[in-house]
Parts: sequence; structure tokens; C-alpha cells
Amino acid sequence: MTATGTIRVLVVDDSITVRMHIVELLEADPAFEVVAQAANGRQAIELCERHRPDVVTMDMMLPVMSGLAATEWIMAYCPTPIVIVSASMNRGEVFRTYDAIAAGAVDVVPKPSATPDSAWADRLKFVLRIAARIKVVTHPRGRLKPPSAPGVAPAEAPRDSTVRLVAIGASTGGPGAVRRVLTGLPAGFGVPVLLVLHIGEPFDATLADWLDAQSPHRVAFAVDGEDVFDGPPRVFMAPAGKHLRVSQGRLRLDTGPERHSCRPSIDVLFESLAADVGAGVAGVLLTGMGRDGAEGLLAIRRAGGITIAQDEASSVIYGMPRAAVELEAAGSVLALDAIAPALRRAVQGGKR
Repeated sequence: MTATGTIRVLVVDDSITVRMHIVELLEADPAFEVVAQAANGRQAIELCERHRPDVVTMDMMLPVMSGLAATEWIMAYCPTPIVIVSASMNRGEVFRTYDAIAAGAVDVVPKPSATPDSAWADRLKFVLRIAARIKVVTHPRGRLKPPSAPGVAPAEAPRDSTVRLVAIGASTGGPGAVRRVLTGLPAGFGVPVLLVLHIGEPFDATLADWLDAQSPHRVAFAVDGEDVFDGPPRVFMAPAGKHLRVSQGRLRLDTGPERHSCRPSIDVLFESLAADVGAGVAGVLLTGMGRDGAEGLLAIRRAGGITIAQDEASSVIYGMPRAAVELEAAGSVLALDAIAPALRRAVQGGKR
């Protein structure tokens, strides 16, 4: 940001109409300064290196070099917060949007179907303000080895524990973080995984399919009434707009009131598991803004379960994990790449 606090933005879109809409709404707000515009991915890279903006708005469908390729390059060699602004609901393009988030993009905002209204403009500016404050890290492609976590307490399962289920909650930065955890768990992991991930419509519709394709685990949206322990263990994900709970071993979906402005809510899932499964739960709270999940993680810990919060250094936004740490809900605070090994040890410990 500039000395006056102005957020410097690089706008990337091949449509001059969309590009000018974004430029005009940002330039009308004194909190923003558009430092450059790019019509393709290669220009985006060149202008990002030249101007070093605070944040980039990135279209996915670009000529010369795709938005995904440009995002991967920028995050590997010129780390800058990137917000995806995408219009395509084509399955392949949505998958590329998730790939871009996994590559380090901060969030995704759908393009408006017509001239942007005030609600869309406010949403975009809100996300850009948040993104500009994030200290991004280099994309894993640019790393020589996984990040270490010196001084972080290891997560250990008590010798008499029996982990029957893993529950994971995440928000901003969550798709990439969840993918990292799931790919770190071996096929045939042995216990079911329940997942609540905040992501805006309409990009949530194919998120389970993307995670299913990215990991060695069967991932699908939860269905009301399913027995969570019946059949081969897999990953059950809360669908958009519905809370996910567990009652007497069965999945329950409902449209009850939002919790922390969220539905599905991580707290709702975690608290139901604390009551229904108790010490058999290993709860994990990953990157995200706000407090959702912190109280639920505390409920799991009080019920005797294992609780893990992602550490600040590896979080895109250290909001939800910080809230959990402040409540003393996290038995362990771990770097992202240390969470899957900790879960493996917890499940193996419970089988002794």
C-alpha cells in the first residue's frame, strides 16, 4: 500500500468492457488506485513485476497465457495477493479456478451478469481490502522443500484414544489448504472425514468434485440420513446453504439460522460431533476469517477429542485459528504440512 494507505490494484481481464467496469468502480473510491491493466496472462506477469501492486484481480479465461498459468507464475516468482474474478461456470473452468486458489489465489468473486450493481461492487472492494493485507507465500512450485514448523508442539493422540472420525473446517484460503491435508492422508485412511468449507456461490457447486479429483479419497456432498460409519470411510462435505450435523451416527442437514453469518457453519458441525462422538473426534480448524469453528473446537476438546489449529505462518488468514488459540481450544497448533501426519498418528494411535 502507499504511504496514505491507498490499495494499488492490477486489473486483469481480456474483456475491455469488464476491465473498464472494474477500473471505474475502483477509481471512484479514494481507497484504491489502479496502477495497470492487462488483457492477457503474459501482460499480467510483466505488469505485476513492473508495478508490484498490492493486489491483482485475475480473470481465468485469458488469451496468450491463461489466468491459472499467470497465477501460478506470479505466486512462484512474484508473490502477490490475487483475487479471481471469473464468469465461467463451465466445469473445467471452475476446476481451474480451484486450481488457482490452490496455487495461492486468495479468494474468488463471480463476475456480474450485467453492469455491476452496488452490492457486487461492495463485495469486490471488501475482498480486495482483505486480500491486500495478506502476507502471501511463494507457491509450492517455487519451494525446494515443505515448510518446517520450528517450535510448534506436535499433535499426539493419547494412548487410550480411539479416533473414529476427523472433522475439518476452513474458510478463506480453504480449498487449497483442505486439498493439502487430504492429499497428505493415505488412501484407505481408515476413518470418515467430515468437511465444512466456506466458499461463495456459484463456485461451491463443483467443489466436492474438484477435491475428489485432487485427492486419493472419495469426496461427495453429504446426504441427509446417511450413516457416517456405514461402508468404506470417505469424505462427506456440507452442501452450500445447509448446516451439517451428526446425530446418533447419522448425517443431518438443515437450513437453520446462520452462525457467525455462515451456513454451513463449522461450529454447528463441531458441536454436534462433540455431543455425538465425543472423544472419538479429531477436529481441525484451518485458515479463514472470523470466528466460526473456534467454539466448536473447544467443545470437541472438552469432550476429550483431539484438536488442531493451523498456525499463523501457513494460514492465508489467521482469523478462525487465532480465535481457537485464544479460547485454548487447540490442543496443537501446526503448520499446514504437519497436519496430515498428525492425523495419521492420531488414527494409528487409536488403533493400538
